[in-house]
Order: sequence, then C-alpha cells, then structure tokens
Amino acid sequence: MSAGLIGKKLGMTQIFDDEGRVVPVTVIAVGPCFITQIKTEEKDGYKALQLAYEDVREKILTKPQLGHLAKSQISPKRVLREFRQSVEGYELGQEIKCEGIFEAGQRVNVRGRSKGKGFAGGVKRHGWRGGRMTHGSMFHRAPGSIGASASPSKVFKGKTMPGHMGDEWVTVRNLEVVKVDGDRGLILVRGAIPGAAGGILEIYKVGA
Repeated sequence: MSAGLIGKKLGMTQIFDDEGRVVPVTVIAVGPCFITQIKTEEKDGYKALQLAYEDVREKILTKPQLGHLAKSQISPKRVLREFRQSVEGYELGQEIKCEGIFEAGQRVNVRGRSKGKGFAGGVKRHGWRGGRMTHGSMFHRAPGSIGASASPSKVFKGKTMPGHMGDEWVTVRNLEVVKVDGDRGLILVRGAIPGAAGGILEIYKVGA
C-alpha cells in the first residue's frame, strides 16, 4: 500500500461532527497519481516509488522529462515526487487514487511550501520584542547591536536577522483525516496546513 500521495490544497472550511461540534478542516484534492519510476535495493540502493501528478501541456516540459514520462506511457505531468516504501505489486504507469489509501480517523503528515512574505524585519520574522515607542527612545524596530566588539570580534552563525521570510518547505505532523470523498478525490484534514490555495502538497501516512 502506498505510503503517501501528491495533492493540492483547495482551501479551508468547516464541518459538523456527529455531536454537532464545528470542526475546521482543510480540503485537499489528492491524486490521481501515476507511477513513473520504481526504485529497488538492487539497482538504486533503496526502495521507492516515483509518482507524477497534475496534467500539463507538452510544450511546458523538456525532452528529457517527456522521455522519462514516456517510459510509463502516461500523459505529461507537472509534478514528480518520490515516496520511500515497499514496491512489491506495483508497475509502471499504474494509477493510484486516494480511495483505499486514506480513511477517516487516520493520521497523516502534510508537507507543503509556506506562503512567501518577502523581506521582513526581525520583529515580524523572529518575534523580537522591539524597543519602547515613547519618551524619545529612538529605538523601535531596528536591529541594534548584533555582537560584541573586541571579543570575539565577530557575529556568531545563526544570529537572527531581518531577511527573506517564508517560501520554505514546512511539514505539519499527525493531522487527523476527518473525511474521505473517494468519488471526487478529496480528503478533509483537521486544522491548517502550509501554503496558499492551489499549492502542491505531499501527504504521508503516519507509520507507513
């Protein structure tokens, strides 16, 4: 059984459980995914499935990419991801859907790319307290001193500073699958997940 699939974040909504309580959920369109490569211990040193997701125009891809997809006899796809797992019983070009892979009550890890915030100051990026806003302090949100002078005469690596914020891979772990709609290829996950609507996600089964 597949350890995970590729999907797309559609957005957030809320549903009511059997006891009438409101449950905030994120709606994810999962699959269908197609197997484009099967990696084995003998050939590659580990076992994994490479999955393809989301149709794309042929002109968007390079000839090497098209040649790679042609081996599995599938249409051009935009996204390729690799999932380390058992490969017995799978074959090239096989279609995998969310139905049978995910079920209500199951726990999953969701990996996505967070929203990009551009250049951000230390107060926003790292939660700095900042300086007082009154009595002519002249120090509000600026970084100020970042290290000692004569000793050690350097700034240590890892010092929190203003800079590029967001647009990085983030994994949210142990989320509950509230509902699975196999007919439409949707799963509803309790809570929020990284990224904007339309972002590509990797959904992994916990313990797979």
